[in-house]
Amino acid sequence: MDFPELAARTRRFSHGAPRAVSVAGDGARVIFLRSAGPEDSADALWLLDVATGAERLVADPGTLLGAQADTGALSPGERARRERLRLSASGIGSYALDGAGRVAVFALAGRLFRADLVHGDVIEVPAVGPVLDPRPDPGGHRLAYVTDTAEGVRRGELRVVDTDGSDTILAGEDCGVLWGLPEHIAAEEFGRHRGYWWAPDGRSVLAARVDESRLPRWHLHDPAQPASPPTAVAYPVAGGPNAEVSLHLLDLDGGWVDVHWDRETYPYLTAVHWGEGAPLITVLRRAQQHGLVLAIDPRTGETQVHAELADPRWVEPVPGTPAHLPDGRVLVGGELAHDGYDARCLFADGTLLTPPSLYVRRVVGRLAAATGPADLLVEASDGEPSEQHLFRVRTSIGGGVEARRLTTDAGWHRASVGGDVLVVGSASLDHAGIRWTVRQGDREVGTLRSLAATCRYAPLPLLERVTDRRLPSAVLYPDNHVGGRRLPVLLDIYGGPGHQEVLAARSAWLERQWWADAGFAVVVVDNRGTPGIAPSYEKAIHRRLADVILLDQVEALTALADKHPDLDLDRVGVRGWSFGGWLAGLAVLRHPELFRCGIAGAPVSDWALYDTAYSERYLGLPADGEDVYAHHSLVELATDPVTDPAQARPLLLVHGMVDDNVVAAHTLRLSAALLATGRPHSVLPLTGATHMAAGGLAERLLRMELDFLRTHLQGCARAVTA
Repeated sequence: MDFPELAARTRRFSHGAPRAVSVAGDGARVIFLRSAGPEDSADALWLLDVATGAERLVADPGTLLGAQADTGALSPGERARRERLRLSASGIGSYALDGAGRVAVFALAGRLFRADLVHGDVIEVPAVGPVLDPRPDPGGHRLAYVTDTAEGVRRGELRVVDTDGSDTILAGEDCGVLWGLPEHIAAEEFGRHRGYWWAPDGRSVLAARVDESRLPRWHLHDPAQPASPPTAVAYPVAGGPNAEVSLHLLDLDGGWVDVHWDRETYPYLTAVHWGEGAPLITVLRRAQQHGLVLAIDPRTGETQVHAELADPRWVEPVPGTPAHLPDGRVLVGGELAHDGYDARCLFADGTLLTPPSLYVRRVVGRLAAATGPADLLVEASDGEPSEQHLFRVRTSIGGGVEARRLTTDAGWHRASVGGDVLVVGSASLDHAGIRWTVRQGDREVGTLRSLAATCRYAPLPLLERVTDRRLPSAVLYPDNHVGGRRLPVLLDIYGGPGHQEVLAARSAWLERQWWADAGFAVVVVDNRGTPGIAPSYEKAIHRRLADVILLDQVEALTALADKHPDLDLDRVGVRGWSFGGWLAGLAVLRHPELFRCGIAGAPVSDWALYDTAYSERYLGLPADGEDVYAHHSLVELATDPVTDPAQARPLLLVHGMVDDNVVAAHTLRLSAALLATGRPHSVLPLTGATHMAAGGLAERLLRMELDFLRTHLQGCARAVTA
């Protein structure tokens, strides 16, 4: 079986691997999801007993639904939720725990289930209509959930199931108003995937009200299903209105308190945390250059400013913040950009907690300290952007800043923590997949078993930094490459903000090694705008993405060719998806002298046709910079007359017909502009496909992409050997 087929069947070697790992608050259990094997897509709920080190199956989708049931059946709202999470697994997509980690609840095929993690009982809880995002209260007694659309049931009702089984509506409205769900922008662009939060005492709920009535309705339709009606989605297009989001404290006995802040000035609700103390929220202005961290008084709904976030380019909050520390101080993530510093740090009531050398990526949780208050567990990079490590950060007042690195091996490390138990997931270039290790204090409890398939080859990327900007880059050669043999070059590209490609993790290079073994030198570059180095590196792209990013890619490619003389820059192709699709199209249209052909998957061909928060964060409001948007538009670029037919390089455009993120109109409008000026291109429509091109579709596309590149880059006729 060749790589594309094996990758399709195994979801890129992730079926059967543990994911969504969490630790019970008392440290007694590690909870995770895992399917039954390398070609099983249905994730089940598992736990590891810390005392014994033994794993136990808690909830199996096939058993709960019946052998003949479709474990991949999803309601429209659950399908959209998983699209925002970029989750293509079937079965149990996610779960939520009570405060002690003794109860888990989850939705499966629209039904509501409750699992007793101590005794092993799993029961179905009767619910009104399809269930979205169910969550137990901190005590594990009551369950809350949000309804999805069904016959006789309206979407966006927030409901609570009490201990006696009674199911009560807390909030719900008609006319385009949703309760307890994140709006598109919150989930897609700010990483906020929930819309309600239990009070610590379980007596009330802090809920988001989302009014989408002002948003334009866009219509998605799969042409391969002419008998099916189009699906209408409320889409916040750049320069247009956003959903109106407000917060409300809802008592279970019917009381109601509105939360007050200047929503006209700060419309984006990006983060909410309700642990000890008052609820904390982060709100941003529409331009995202200023934000506030606010504490909410649960009795009155009034808010108090705890911190201001400001940046003339854009504010980039740290995941896991804001939060209360045990001593009552408020933890906030921000940037240190004075006195020569250029760092992404943590602060407690304005006091610096992390050294400026660290690039803080996420606050995981708390680690018990031998004496004094608990320390923080933080994921961060320290000088090498391709690696992520775990650090123990001291929070006690006095004694200066202290961050101790806990992981030693090169690679990409992540974690979950609860009580005195730490679970570390480690990826590396030296081994396949993620290895999860469970530790209780100084004792190693064991590992979480992986049932995933492994690729039969080990990729060999050469990671290095190039140009005077020290751009993280990599080159992969065919496994049997002999020095002195010139190779066509494939620039495999993403380049967008918030995402890195040059990682010290084997999974990032499996497909790229397949491309290399097909006869290419594969090049990957993390240009300015990508995270992991410094805020100034990330934010150099503000309002000039096209110029800065493409310049970095071209200069890095040239610098790598100087170091690697077997790279033949007379035969360069480029491929990318989403932002990378836009960048691939931009490369071919702007630099036909270098790029002989390109593959643009789901490209954002016109940023004025994309969503508000993303487009406006990096390019500003369309009304304030129509020339900026035109400068970044592939459609505008494609309308330029072709003066030299030899410089009109071929493009392969690929797009899912029901993509609700980058809608298919992007590719269709680009194709029309290319056709009008006689530029060679082909369009490959993916019927029924979303932005993820899931279900093995993206992997099975690889052979067609390979044929395209071989056609247009001569000398690539070697057979695929991987």
